[in-house]
Amino acid sequence: MQSSAKNVSDYLDEVPAERRAALGRLREMCLGAGFEESMQYGGPCYSLDGQIELGFASQKHFIGLYFMRTDVLDAHRDLVKAKGISLGKSCVRYSKTEKIDFSLVEKMLKAARVSTGESCA
Repeated sequence: MQSSAKNVSDYLDEVPAERRAALGRLREMCLGAGFEESMQYGGPCYSLDGQIELGFASQKHFIGLYFMRTDVLDAHRDLVKAKGISLGKSCVRYSKTEKIDFSLVEKMLKAARVSTGESCA
């Protein structure tokens, strides 16, 4: 869902109620990991030193978690696949909120904080 919300709180108010808690938790995890929050490209984005490192979005059929540095997702690809989660080049697609493994997301956020890999943005 591409949004015209001016901030992430407004964005979260727009998403389906059954996704709000999971997206709120993703938001808190990103902020807790030290990323700066903004709304760009119609969704929540998280940056370090002005460079977008990741974002998430409530899409029609899934929640997408997007990592801009290819090495971050590549390093965790097998763990994500083992849980039966759909992946793209830079996107983890959760078809249901209960499929989100927040401990694995936390590991990926930590990796994103220190990554110097190539950005796909």
